[in-house]
Amino acid sequence: MFPPVETADESGLIGVGADLEPGTVLAAYRAGIFPMPVGPEDTIGWWSPDPRAVVPLDGLSISRSLQRSVGRFEVSFDREFEAVVEGCADPSRPHGWITGEIRSAYRRLFELGWAHSVEVWDPSGALVGGLYGVSVGGLFAGESMFHRARDASKVAMVSLVDKLRDDGATIFDVQWQTSHLESLGAIEIARSEYLDRLADAVAAPDRWSS
Repeated sequence: MFPPVETADESGLIGVGADLEPGTVLAAYRAGIFPMPVGPEDTIGWWSPDPRAVVPLDGLSISRSLQRSVGRFEVSFDREFEAVVEGCADPSRPHGWITGEIRSAYRRLFELGWAHSVEVWDPSGALVGGLYGVSVGGLFAGESMFHRARDASKVAMVSLVDKLRDDGATIFDVQWQTSHLESLGAIEIARSEYLDRLADAVAAPDRWSS
């Protein structure tokens, strides 16, 4: 269905076009590929960067201030998927890439039980941060996160890593490295290593527990 990942250009782009039907998107994740718009017309691009950023499930870096923040917020899973995606897609955020087509595709994946969200709530009950992604076997592929209160997205990450570790997941994929992710312990690995680990992860039973 997709060209070999080795054909990707320096940015990690393999090709453009195709649809965002659930079967297409899930086949992409199983092959180490993910969709993201490219170009001024937001054409769907398919990406497999090298190196690949992952968060070691036993290597999350939690500062003392972040540990205090963890205690200030309530965290839930899959309670408000739409609201989390809306927060991530806020057009006022720089470098926004979540189009209506992307939102519809991941909403469908959520309805089918493949996409999941983490919600972070302040003491007043307001949604102040979160993230969403896709779970396939032992893989969790993080797509985007947002925050409206300090450390809220980091709290979502901490809670998700705890959950994935408890569920027996083996890969937390975050696609590209950023300074924000690096501060939490994300590392870069070669695409070839990622694909080797991915093969075992996606062959495992579903690891997301409700």
